[in-house]
Amino acid sequence: MPYSIFGNKFTQHSGITELMDDLNAGVQGGDDILMLGGGNPASIPDIEARLNDLMQQLLDEGKLFNTLANYDGPQGKNSFINALAELFNDLYSWNLSSENIMLTNGSQNAFFYLFNLLGGNFSEGKKKKILFPLAPEYIGYADASVSEDAFVAIRPKISELEKGLFKYNVDFDALKIGSDIGAMCVSRPTNPTGNVLTDEEIIHLDQLAKANNIPLIIDNAYGTPFPNIIFEDVTPFWNNNTILCLSLSKFGLPGARCGIVIANPTIIKAMSNLSGIMALSPGGIGPEIALPLVKTKEILTLSDEVIKPFYYNKSQQAIALLQEQITTPNFKIHKAEGALFLWLWFKDLPITSNELYRRLKEKGLLIVSGHYFFPGLDQKWQHTQECIRLNYAQDDDVVERGVAILAKEINALYS
Repeated sequence: MPYSIFGNKFTQHSGITELMDDLNAGVQGGDDILMLGGGNPASIPDIEARLNDLMQQLLDEGKLFNTLANYDGPQGKNSFINALAELFNDLYSWNLSSENIMLTNGSQNAFFYLFNLLGGNFSEGKKKKILFPLAPEYIGYADASVSEDAFVAIRPKISELEKGLFKYNVDFDALKIGSDIGAMCVSRPTNPTGNVLTDEEIIHLDQLAKANNIPLIIDNAYGTPFPNIIFEDVTPFWNNNTILCLSLSKFGLPGARCGIVIANPTIIKAMSNLSGIMALSPGGIGPEIALPLVKTKEILTLSDEVIKPFYYNKSQQAIALLQEQITTPNFKIHKAEGALFLWLWFKDLPITSNELYRRLKEKGLLIVSGHYFFPGLDQKWQHTQECIRLNYAQDDDVVERGVAILAKEINALYS
């Protein structure tokens, strides 16, 4: 069957579809598949117990059925939006109102709206792109534009650190913003690397965005104040030229598909129009469950005291395992500063990262090939073929078995 140009673009193979297929296979496949690839959050007993209590309370009070039986507006559940505005104003004095916040069916949905509002084909034959000032970036961005050739990215500065670690930083000398750029976008912490842009980097990017009359989009799905899977001391950032995106997924509700966008009212209105046309309204289950946590600020306590230390300890355990078992000096790990992943760099890898992915998958281990994480960047850069993303957040036994398989394969390649 022939498809439209739109249809052909969105039915071709993509990294994010492969990742989600693998994630589903990992969830359904039991002990035979070691799922260290996707972004499913960990099972944290205290978080699961609290969310179960909240859902039971909603059920007992009849609110769960009420949420399921009624549409919200295209901007999302009003009570949750108002509670979020109050929370952020109390924490950071951002002077938000309900006109500054909307909900989406997950962050992926929000970025599809944003990238197609701010990038792509414009009138009078003009075309604008989304600029990623620090590659690598999130795999889900790569195919989120209706237009072809919609992204441009900048190679990072690479600093090799002690103890087999390294870190990416924005190369501001190489960062040029032309008239064809519609917006800048960064994730903080960065998926896939766990990198956290410093306050100085964020301020500099904000200054450049304002000087070029384009918005700065910050993907804060793993960041502060919730779920706070961030191990560096950083300052939350927002102003009227910033589009800040958050999520309930990594707090423990990925199936609820609840993204949160904080922006100026013009952006929120435009996105709400898109939401009404494409989805009628975002789902209300996640907002209804999380509402009491936001109102009482318990969402902060759980993020700070339960979620953050859980992931930090898991990251350090996984790093120790990797460094103990992978013997080649060509192996480096990006400094773990947040998110659910470790970014592994194998200098002069004898095969491509995608071939490594295939070999590991045959052995029952699912990781993600690093080449998917460089949208808008020339893939001729060898570094793009030398990295993989590994989810360290799964059960200890799964991580240990997965690291053993990976180490055996890597050690053999370098022997």
